[in-house]
Amino acid sequence: MVSNVDKDLKRFLDIIKGKIRKDLGDLIINDELMGKKGKEIVRIPLPGIDIPRFIYGQQEDQEGLGQGEGKEGDPIAPGDQEGEADGQKAGEGAGQHNVEVEVTIEELAQIMQEELELPNIKPKGKKRIYKEFDKFASLRKVGPDALLRFQPSYLEALKRTIASGEYNEEDPEIILTKEDMRFRSWKTKEIPESDAVIFYIMDVSGSMSDEHKKIARKISFWTDVWLRSQYKGLESIYLMHDFDAYRVDRKTFFTSSTSGGTKIWSGYDLANRIINQEFNPSEWNIYIFQYSDGENWGDNGDEFNILEKEILPKINLMCYAQIDIPWWQTHPYYSRNPQQLSLDDYEVKGPYLEELESFAELSKYADKIVTSQLLGEEDIYPTIKDFLGTGK
Repeated sequence: MVSNVDKDLKRFLDIIKGKIRKDLGDLIINDELMGKKGKEIVRIPLPGIDIPRFIYGQQEDQEGLGQGEGKEGDPIAPGDQEGEADGQKAGEGAGQHNVEVEVTIEELAQIMQEELELPNIKPKGKKRIYKEFDKFASLRKVGPDALLRFQPSYLEALKRTIASGEYNEEDPEIILTKEDMRFRSWKTKEIPESDAVIFYIMDVSGSMSDEHKKIARKISFWTDVWLRSQYKGLESIYLMHDFDAYRVDRKTFFTSSTSGGTKIWSGYDLANRIINQEFNPSEWNIYIFQYSDGENWGDNGDEFNILEKEILPKINLMCYAQIDIPWWQTHPYYSRNPQQLSLDDYEVKGPYLEELESFAELSKYADKIVTSQLLGEEDIYPTIKDFLGTGK
C-alpha cells in the first residue's frame, strides 16, 4: 500500500514538474541554470512554490498563541514590539518565496519532451554493446544478511529435508543451514545502444560578440540535455573558425574571438575530415549545430559543394542558427532608451541564411537541414523546438 506521505510527496513533485513545464521558456534562457549543471543533477530556482507547513488548530475558547487570553497584535514576549529587532524595523509586504529544487537530467529531458512535443529519435547505424548491472535479477549462495531471501532459502531447506528422508509430515520441522541460504544478487546484462557525436561549429570572427556566444551556449546546453536522453554514448566536438578552422575544448569555444574574416567552408572541411578519421557514419549518429551571424567571404559555392557531396550524406541532421542581434541592443544608448527602436524594424536575414535556405530547397537532403534566425534570447525556445522536433 502507498502511504499518505508517499502520496503527498508524489503530489508535491508533480506540482514542481508542472511549474518547471510552465516556466520552461524562462528556464531555457536562465543564466543561473547554465552554471548549476552537475553530472546528474540540475538545481532549478522556482518562484511561487509554497513549502508545506504544519498549522496548529485552535479551540473555540482560545485566543492567540498558547494558553490564556490574547489579541491579534499583542507581543508574545518582551521586546517584540511592532516587528522591531536589534534596532531595525521589519519590512512591509510579503516576500518572494524562491525554492531551489533538484531535478535529474533525465527528468529534465522528459519535461522538455512533453512541453516541446519532441518525438523520440530513431537512431541509425550499427549498435555497440554496453554492459550494465541489473540489480537483484538473480540469486546466489553467499551475500550479506540484508540481501537474504527467506522464501527461496526455505524452499532449498525443504527440498534438502525431503531428499534426505528427514521430512515428517505429522511433525514437519525445517531447519535452515548455511548451504540452504539464498541471497539477492545481480547479473550482467548486455544492452545494445547507439552512439552519437555532435559537432558544434561557430564563427568567431570579430562580428560575433559575447551576446552571440551566450545564445549559442544556451542552445548547446539544451541540445546536450535532450540528446543525452536519447543516446547512451554521446561525444561533443567543438570547432571554431574565422578564415581557418580549429578544434578546441568547450571553454575556448564559447570564450574566444578573433578579428579576422569569415570563411564558413573551413569549418565544414574540418568537420568532414574528423568524421572520416574518427566517426564511421555506419556506426555513429552525427549531428552538426552551427552558429554564425551570416557574414561569409566568397560566393558560398565551396560551402554548398562540400555539404551536398560529403557532409549531408553522412549525418542525421544539420542545424544552422543565424544569430542576428540588432547592433543597437548592445549599444549604451539603446539600454537607456529602449523605446526608440524595435525588433520590427530589423527583420532582414543575413546573406548566408538566405542562400542556405535556397540551397536546401534544391538539395536531395533538404530534410536534414533546419535553419533558424535569432534576434535575441526570446528566440531560443522556438529554435530549440524546431531543431530537436525532427526526430532524426
